[in-house]
Amino acid sequence: MNIVQIEKTPIADTPHKVDVRKLYDTENAMTVHITLQPGESLKKHITPVDVFFYVLEGTGIVEIGDEKKEVGKDTLIDSPARIPHCWYNESENVLRFLVVKVPRPTTETKLL
Repeated sequence: MNIVQIEKTPIADTPHKVDVRKLYDTENAMTVHITLQPGESLKKHITPVDVFFYVLEGTGIVEIGDEKKEVGKDTLIDSPARIPHCWYNESENVLRFLVVKVPRPTTETKLL
């Protein structure tokens, strides 16, 4: 059994410069936990595989392709491969969400 605790997982050094922690990484899938403080956002990027997001806490704005929606806790958002996407926390509270990539990418995410 492998148990992972977010607070004991190191923050990854990413171009986004926000709290990103890799929780699960096998050849079949990858799961990342992201925390965006008020006013923080990700850089727009393209992922080479399908992704889904699950909001754990707070509200944020997710942008996928030409669509932008405000989403909140206990919401799952599907993001197909090779579609530009981004997250913004324009609220006054912390936004936390999981990113699940299936299958695990074999090529790098491309920043736009």
